[in-house]
Amino acid sequence: MKVVIFCGGHGLRMRSGVDSAPKPMMTIGDRPVLWHVMRYYAHFGHTEFILPLGFGGASVKEYFLRYEETVSNDFVMTKGGQQIELLESDISEWKITFVDTGIDTSIGERLRRVRPYLEDDDAFLANYGDVLTDAPMDKIVDHVLTSDITASLLAVPPQDSFHVVEFGTDSRVTGLRSATDLNVWINGGYFVLKKEIFDVLHEGEDLVGDAFPRLAAMSKLEAIPHHGFWAPMDTLKERSMLEDLHRSGKKPWALWSRQTSPMAAV
Repeated sequence: MKVVIFCGGHGLRMRSGVDSAPKPMMTIGDRPVLWHVMRYYAHFGHTEFILPLGFGGASVKEYFLRYEETVSNDFVMTKGGQQIELLESDISEWKITFVDTGIDTSIGERLRRVRPYLEDDDAFLANYGDVLTDAPMDKIVDHVLTSDITASLLAVPPQDSFHVVEFGTDSRVTGLRSATDLNVWINGGYFVLKKEIFDVLHEGEDLVGDAFPRLAAMSKLEAIPHHGFWAPMDTLKERSMLEDLHRSGKKPWALWSRQTSPMAAV
């Protein structure tokens, strides 16, 4: 299945200074978070990507045009570097379509503008380019394709450590509860969408804010609860947490690292 990954966000909360890179190009280890998201999908056999570009789109194009396999793969060098033999490969089987969809375009409109590249696919995957998970995408896809729903989203518990304050008419606090203790779920992205999504997504609209409520009213939208790993990279604090996990070798989202590469097994 094709995978649409939205890459046009400014990522203002991620910046400590002047930076022209969009949020999906912020790195975890030696690779952008976008690369980690794409590797996740490739692990499940989804290697055809469509990237709706916006702010900083040139940096996304430049990164893949000058992609260096040796950064994240073992290799054998001979003849003083004139000959390189890769022992593993990241993206050799990937097909990536880069589409300029405008600087301030909504997510829904970005999706509409890449519709021609989805051809007549009955279903496709979509995601923000800055959220990581270990969700079983193969099982999710199988479930959606055999159901009568039009779209699904990954539903996850709140990740922030804020507290919900309970108080009466006199403003005296009667209780404090962590948001993670409440029966509350948030949109975690990782969408599975059928082509009928375009019947309820109109020009200039948002996917989640406009199209999804229409599907919900029609009982055509399903939440897929996930209690496992899920982490956004919206802030420097969240990026630091992901960097720490990467540095320690505990990378729950890196499902591909738990399998033997075909090239390495030769």
